[in-house]
Order: sequence, then structure tokens, then C-alpha cells
Amino acid sequence: MSFLKKSVLALTISTSLVVATASLAQPASSEKHAVYATELRQSVFKLLGGNMGPLGAMAKGKIPLDAKVVEKNAIRINQLSLMIADYTRTDTSKFDVKTEALAKIWQEPEHFSKNIDLLTVASSKLIIAAKSNNESEIKKAIGGVGKTCGGCHDDFKEE
Repeated sequence: MSFLKKSVLALTISTSLVVATASLAQPASSEKHAVYATELRQSVFKLLGGNMGPLGAMAKGKIPLDAKVVEKNAIRINQLSLMIADYTRTDTSKFDVKTEALAKIWQEPEHFSKNIDLLTVASSKLIIAAKSNNESEIKKAIGGVGKTCGGCHDDFKEE
């Protein structure tokens, strides 16, 4: 099975899981639970940011473009995108925890799930672009991932 077919299959499965998971969101049972869930959620997003940083620098020409690094980071971003629903399942909005996440994540789960799907698709396209070793395609695909990240920040993260 080709990478593209595997990606489409994985996306189909992940979309089903994300929608199912979004509908299973549960409120944190205590302040301690909310703090722990927030720390886990923030860890996933820190890893996403850590993998996006070098890609953005490459796209802007600040560091040399390296297709192998792009591919490795795109694979990581893709895998992390499949974990987001699990680590945002616990609704922490009723507790005073230090977070930039808006309650809208749990109030509009279908919208949030759609954004996760967009990241999964964009990171799959970036993996394919990295394998092509075509600089303009890679930069375009990096921009696509960046756009999905920014869209989610606009909708679900405090400024």
C-alpha cells in the first residue's frame, strides 16, 4: 500500500476517532485532575511547536532547507495531530488552571475536531512533499501546516 493510500486510510480512521472522542469529552473531576490534564495537553502542543520551529525557519530561509529533517518533523507532527483529541478530552474550563486554551474547545467539539483533521491532512501533505525533495513544494506544504496551526490558535487559544 502506498504512503498516500496509508495516509488517506489513517486520516479516515483518525477522523472517526476524533469525532467519537470529541463527543466523549468529560469535565475534570477535581482541581488536581484539571492541572494534570492541562499539563498533558500543553506537552502535546509544546512538542508540536518544537517540531514546527525549524520548519518555519527553513521556509523563511533562516536556516538551510533539509528534506530529511522536514520529513522527520512532519511525521512527528502528523503523529501528534492524532493524539490531540485524547489530550484535550478532559474539559478543564471549570477550574482555575493556568492555560491559554479557550473553553470553546469543549463547547464546539466538532469545530475543534475539524481543525485537528486539517492539521493531520496538512502534515500528511508535508510528508509527501518532503519525500519529493522539491524545495518549492516543501515550502508550500510547510505553509499549509503553519496555516492550520494559526487557524486553531485564532479559534481556540487566548491571545
